Amino acid sequence: MNMVDYDKAMYFTLWGQWDDLLVLMVRTDDDFLSKKIETFLHAYHYGYDETTIVGSHQNLIHYLEHAITQDTPVYYV
Repeated sequence: MNMVDYDKAMYFTLWGQWDDLLVLMVRTDDDFLSKKIETFLHAYHYGYDETTIVGSHQNLIHYLEHAITQDTPVYYV
């Protein structure tokens, strides 16, 4: 888990920089983070109602907050 990617994702998400978030999604090595970003961007671009978009946005922020506040680092083999 690269904490820099999570910090960037949080910044881009909070400030609505969707193009930068898309670039981060493609460049990160963290597949789980990439999938979470992809899910939100899909809802943002193709969502049929506001509640779907807002819910997806809140889920991404909640996931990022949880990952950033973890004390123990996660290492991938």
